[in-house]
Amino acid sequence: MRMVHWLFVVSVALFVSGIGFVVASGRSAPQAAGEPEAPPMVAVGSIKQIMAGITGPSAAVVYNAVGTIINSEGIKEIAPQNDEEWAVVANGAAALVESGNLLLIGNRVVDNGDWITMARAMIEKGTVALKAAEAKSTERLLASGGDINATCDNCHAKYQRQ
Repeated sequence: MRMVHWLFVVSVALFVSGIGFVVASGRSAPQAAGEPEAPPMVAVGSIKQIMAGITGPSAAVVYNAVGTIINSEGIKEIAPQNDEEWAVVANGAAALVESGNLLLIGNRVVDNGDWITMARAMIEKGTVALKAAEAKSTERLLASGGDINATCDNCHAKYQRQ
């Protein structure tokens, strides 16, 4: 009986020691690094500068990428013809989306209602154009251009300053 009692005591001691090592190693393990914290965003350019330098030119790239010209010489279809031209359109759409993000930084937020809703709508419609350009779909890109234009017109009707 004494031998069985002794084996039981040793077994319990080893079990408790093992649990102790597991707990101790869990506490001393380095914490998993999460995503690094983004630095604070600083608004530098004005809304007018963003519109003139990024939003307008980027929207023009998307608008002018596909279409039809009818004149005395006949009908001419306009669409990107190669991977480089599609990349230019995709870059314009991506810049348009990012300009929407810029309108939501710092003191550029005019109000917490329609301004945010309309900026997010531009981001959403620009993302549709970006996906259309990446898919090289002239039909989807043409439709997205109309949606972007409507979004811009709605915002300008309320917020554009002369």
